Amino acid sequence: MELFIRIKNGQPFEHPIFGDNFRQAFPDVDTNNLPAEFARFVRVAAPAVGVYEKNQTVSYQLVDGVYTDVFSVEQMTSEEITAKQQAVKDDWAANGEFVSWAFNEVTCTFEAPTPMPNEAGKYFGWDEATISWIEVTNE
Repeated sequence: MELFIRIKNGQPFEHPIFGDNFRQAFPDVDTNNLPAEFARFVRVAAPAVGVYEKNQTVSYQLVDGVYTDVFSVEQMTSEEITAKQQAVKDDWAANGEFVSWAFNEVTCTFEAPTPMPNEAGKYFGWDEATISWIEVTNE
């Protein structure tokens, strides 16, 4: 994907422009020899937001000579982490069926005592009576 961005006062201005749109909007600009008020832009996919991160934002910055997306997030405060964990625990208490599962603070989820089997073409469900995974069939 070919992208360009306009530069004003040495800073990226507005949003990246697709190459075809750029050529239509600025037909006199040679994209192989850009004037100082334009630059090539490289799109970067947004990273996954961590379980205890919030408010992901993106800005356009010059990185290693190329304008690109730069993402940032805020870390949750200890109070926010505690509240999030408690909300997950409260939801599990109200809707969870599996008392044998344990809360994992790192992932902020409940996990089975043993990992679910990973066998191609087979599906498994948790059986709380036996505290084990059982194969689910259509029979």
